[in-house]
Amino acid sequence: MATATKKAAPKAAAKPATKSAAKPAAKPVVKPATKAVVPTATPVAAKKAPVSKAAQAIAKVNAALAKLTERKDKIAGEIAALKEQRAQLKAQATAALAPAVAAVKKVVKTVRAAGTK
Repeated sequence: MATATKKAAPKAAAKPATKSAAKPAAKPVVKPATKAVVPTATPVAAKKAPVSKAAQAIAKVNAALAKLTERKDKIAGEIAALKEQRAQLKAQATAALAPAVAAVKKVVKTVRAAGTK
């Protein structure tokens, strides 16, 4: 959204005539013309469209958001991999302990059986 600025037209110093002595009319002040537009060698089609400051700010925020989303996804992937690794380690530990647990249960059973006699 480009905003256009309007230049105020020079105000004429017109005063209503009074019955007193006539004063000479003031000459209107002529402002010097603005710089003349010098044609350039570049074609008109090569000009970029003007982009508002708000649109630039939105684009900058979107770029930062994309970076953060990428980081978040990467960290979430690492967390999932660590959870899977932890589950595998737990499964290996329980599998390794299974024979020992069975042996302990057998011993406990025989001790209890011997104690009740």
